[in-house]
Amino acid sequence: MDDVAAKPLISVIIPAYNCAQYIAQAIDSALMQDVPLEILVINDQSPDELDEVMRSYEDEPCVRYLRNRENLGAAETRNKGVLLAEGKYVAFLDADDVWVPGKLKKQLDLIEENRTVLCCTARELITSYGKSTGRVFHVKREISYRELLKHNSICCSSVLIRTEVAKAFPMHHADSHEDYIMWLEILQKYGKVSGIDEPLVRYRFSNTGKSGNKLKSASMTFKVYRYMRFGIVKSVCCFICYALNGVWKYFLQK
Repeated sequence: MDDVAAKPLISVIIPAYNCAQYIAQAIDSALMQDVPLEILVINDQSPDELDEVMRSYEDEPCVRYLRNRENLGAAETRNKGVLLAEGKYVAFLDADDVWVPGKLKKQLDLIEENRTVLCCTARELITSYGKSTGRVFHVKREISYRELLKHNSICCSSVLIRTEVAKAFPMHHADSHEDYIMWLEILQKYGKVSGIDEPLVRYRFSNTGKSGNKLKSASMTFKVYRYMRFGIVKSVCCFICYALNGVWKYFLQK
């Protein structure tokens, strides 16, 4: 009975690479969540002082610190975390992002109420120094497959997903937006997922990340449609919708 009671409800997966200056904020924001959880920090052969930072969490019983034998990249590292997860749900958290207190509890309530397999939230954009930019990217209460084709409104660090679903749909094609492919594949099967239009994630913008270079990000988005086995015409139509939504999101949306 004690083992059952001690089992985490949510497994938080944090891929860690070159993030020693930020990761404590991410871990602390997960520890502040008022739900039973485990935190899997997976060192993806990080070249910085990550080991030193993680020593301060050696006495935290819910923090598991693991190391990859070779650099796998964020997608494969998340997949590894999903396979090791002991919780009923998995929550993804990038090492440079931060959760708002109460995030996971709100998502748990909604995902159980709606009986969906995945719940995401809106996000607030912050600078590399952690300062708010005043920009919030919103999500709808229900996100359909058709709508997600137009643009990826699901932020990886905002996702809470049933563990068995995450295992059934691992991330792949890391040369594109692997998380986008995962969400699309899930929605192909399940139809709709839930969203909470509150900025419960503080998303750190980086010029060196996949989304920092807009042309590169656009190219990877087109690859997503091709990896989904769409024909050229459908891929181009989806990409045009993506481009128009990008203009709206970054230049017109307040």
